[in-house]
Amino acid sequence: MQEVKLGIVGLGNVGSSTLAILAENGEQIERKLGYKLKVVSVCSRSVHTKSIPAALGDVIKTADWRDVVTHPDVQIVAELVGGTTVAREIVDAAIANGKSVVTANKELMAASGPEIWDRAIQAGINVAMEASVCGGIPIHAVLREGISGDRIQALYGILNGTCNYILTEIEKRGAPMAAMIEEAQRLGYAEADPSADVDGYDARSKLVLLAALAFGEKITPSDIFMEGIRRITPLDFQYARQLKHTIRLLCGGRKTADGLILFVRPALIPTSTILAGVQGPYNAVWVKGMFGEDTFYYGWGAGHPTGVAVVSDLMRVAREIRGGSPERVSPFAHERLGENKPVSVRLQRRAYYLRFRVNDRAGIIARLAGILASKSIGLEAVLQEPCDTKHDLPFVITTEQTTEQSIAEALEEMAQLDFMTEAPLALPMETAL
Repeated sequence: MQEVKLGIVGLGNVGSSTLAILAENGEQIERKLGYKLKVVSVCSRSVHTKSIPAALGDVIKTADWRDVVTHPDVQIVAELVGGTTVAREIVDAAIANGKSVVTANKELMAASGPEIWDRAIQAGINVAMEASVCGGIPIHAVLREGISGDRIQALYGILNGTCNYILTEIEKRGAPMAAMIEEAQRLGYAEADPSADVDGYDARSKLVLLAALAFGEKITPSDIFMEGIRRITPLDFQYARQLKHTIRLLCGGRKTADGLILFVRPALIPTSTILAGVQGPYNAVWVKGMFGEDTFYYGWGAGHPTGVAVVSDLMRVAREIRGGSPERVSPFAHERLGENKPVSVRLQRRAYYLRFRVNDRAGIIARLAGILASKSIGLEAVLQEPCDTKHDLPFVITTEQTTEQSIAEALEEMAQLDFMTEAPLALPMETAL
């Protein structure tokens, strides 16, 4: 049977992994499909310094992506550039030229995915994006088809392997945040500018996509509550351990009576939960369905596993091209997405971990307890590790369940107190996992 021909745009880590897998696993792919996937053209700004696997045969190299998307033989374009500017041009041009698209671009698909899919439908081609979230976990396929008969009630995930590596190493070694960010950069987990990871932007884009798949809503990234991990210290892990909890950058979506709550934030989670055991640069997603109850998915989030996800999408789209399937499953699992905005995270009720640093003096606990009481917040416990200084004394208060709104109001008042050396840190204690 005639081979399906590919164009690859972007030869960074994911693009290079994709080519390596297509070359080294080509025979197995052909046995599964019944025909070959043939790489016709590859593109990178530095393409002539790149090594293309010899097993791929003759491949056209170009530094201009337009050469790939307009090539008459290319049937599927893999956009592996990233970002939302040039990548959007590549995807739009591929669709305009009647090429199906495979992408690993969570940022682009979070910002414009539904509109891109609408254009693809009109053009009669396909768009696949499994590699955009949790590269080593086929979570798109799970939500799109595997458990599509269920009604998802909640979804919690560790979606950024870089942050998970940083946090778990701080927990193991007691190293400061800045040192662990630098180590993650040296290991290639974090970029030179780590903001997308440590400030939560990368995880938020992924949550947008999972929210569409799980809950059927078209979400604007800025509508999701987001906090990063920069303020977490080794001391926070010491206190969390006393409480039989650990700290992870948690991405969550939960249906409530008020509406859908979505958030990306560091949170305390019980050490007895399965998510607490996720270590290093791994991803995990826990899903609760109305009928299917709990399911859990775990895997590596970057490198070759992402390349595997890209190649698997190329195979799926190739099957459609060969089979001519007219009834494609939307990459968002729903024929049309709703446009209900998530409700404010400030409506949720949780117990909270409050960490303070103060210039010690008499009456501090009483003053803070008074502010909490004025917001109808019950105090659960006070924890204080031994400290050599009274000028930057850390301690923790845990609260009974209350609303995020009440905590926010209390923190605003507390931050103005003259004995504070920094603004209090508040982390929810997630017990619904």
